[in-house]
Parts: sequence; structure tokens; C-alpha cells
Amino acid sequence: MGDTTVTSLEDREKTAVPDPGTASESPRLLRRLRTPRRPRLWFEILLIAVSYWTYSLIRNAVPEQRGQALRNADWIWKVEHHLGIAVEQSVNHGINSVTWLIVGMNYYYATLHFIVTLSVLVWLYRSHPGRYAATRLVLFATTGVALVGYYLYPLAPPRLMNGSHFIDTVTVHQTWGSMASGDLKHMSNQYAAMPSMHIGWSLWCGLTIFALAKVPWVRVLGLLYPVATLTVIVATANHFWLDAVGGMLCLAFGFTVARVWYGRLPYALPQMVP
Repeated sequence: MGDTTVTSLEDREKTAVPDPGTASESPRLLRRLRTPRRPRLWFEILLIAVSYWTYSLIRNAVPEQRGQALRNADWIWKVEHHLGIAVEQSVNHGINSVTWLIVGMNYYYATLHFIVTLSVLVWLYRSHPGRYAATRLVLFATTGVALVGYYLYPLAPPRLMNGSHFIDTVTVHQTWGSMASGDLKHMSNQYAAMPSMHIGWSLWCGLTIFALAKVPWVRVLGLLYPVATLTVIVATANHFWLDAVGGMLCLAFGFTVARVWYGRLPYALPQMVP
């Protein structure tokens, strides 16, 4: 009977102790996912295309809620007056009086948002493959949380406010510069101004260039890019100052996600991978 009891206890102990191989499999998989690897071109092109298509689909599927969006715009405008920063209308009217400048800003608003962001992604892919995935994660997380903002806080841009006398510079100068003006307005949700992804994406580009570029004047241009973008979104009456703050907060969230996942900021990861 004693031998039987001992044998039974040994069997239970063997059953209770997990297989070392199985126990370590999960941490090993997690560690492998977090380890920077050389990105694959076909996968990155597909991922970016599908992600932007999904972003546009969700953003435009968010109910426009025009009444609430206009009420929120009035509230934002009052808050900015209270803070003493409600100068968007003066900037809008002042720059609109310089035709060549405002026309250039209209095209800037419509094009550089995509061109510069894609160019920085390509540069990261070619020159900083070890940091590419983590930096791309910052961009994706920033954009993802922005969609939550569009859903929870519909906001009309200044040019659509009632009785505010803002100038829709695209309509006035008949330029192609806004998905929410003219014939293009039916293709985009006009009341998704908060947060500003023009600021979120341009600041992502600027910080990435400043952190990783080696040529001093290129680093300076990186910092000037989000500043110029801020001027453009205000001058064209597409955003309030506080929309830009919303874009910055989304970017901070994106960096936090990447920091938690990779254990350090993307720019601190090794430049190259085996």
C-alpha cells in the first residue's frame, strides 16, 4: 500500500508540473514579435494601402451629426476666446488677401499630408529598417485613436460655422484643396475636424526626421514642417488651434503604445537588423 501511495503522489507531481517547452513558448513568441526585423516590401505596401482604405472607410462612415458638430465648434470658439488664442479668423482673412500664398496653401493642404508621410516611410524602410516597424506603429496607433475622436466628438471646421465669417479659401479661389469643399464634399465626412491628423502626421514626420537625419539643415526642415502645417490648417479655415492639440495628444498616445510594446522609443532601437 505504501508503494502505491508513493507512486500516486509521484504521478500527481508529474501531472502538475508544466512542460518547460510549453511554458516558455508564449514568452518566446512574444519576444520574437517584439524583436525588430527587416520589413518586407510587398507586405508594407499592402499593409499601408489596406490601412488607409480602412481609415478612410471608418472616418467617412462616422455619422456626420451636423447639429452637434456645429454646437461643438461654437463651444471650441468660445473656449479659445476665453483663453485669448482665438485668432484663426484674423489669420484666415490676412493670408487670404495674398492670393498666391493662399492658393499655395490650398495645394499644400491637399497634397503634402500624403506625400511627405509616405516619403518618410520609404526613407525609414530603406535607411532605418530596424526602427521602421516601431515608428510605423506610432503612426498607426495615432491614426487609430483619431478615429475614436471623430466618432465621440464631431466637430465642424471654422469655414462651416454659422455666422463666423470664416473664408473657405478653396471655394473662393476655386482650387483643388479640400475633400470637404465643392464636388468632393460628398466623399468625405465634413465634421471630422477633431483631432487634426494633418498635425498628427506632420509632427510624426518632423520628429522622425529631426531624430534620425544626419544633415543639420534637413533636421531643421523636419521641425519646420509641422509648424508650416499648423499655419496652413488655420489659414485655410480647416481647423482650430485646439484641433492641433488633439492631433498632438493622439501622437503622444501612439508613442506610448510603441514604447510599451518595444520597451523603448522607436528612435532608440538599432538602425539595422540582421
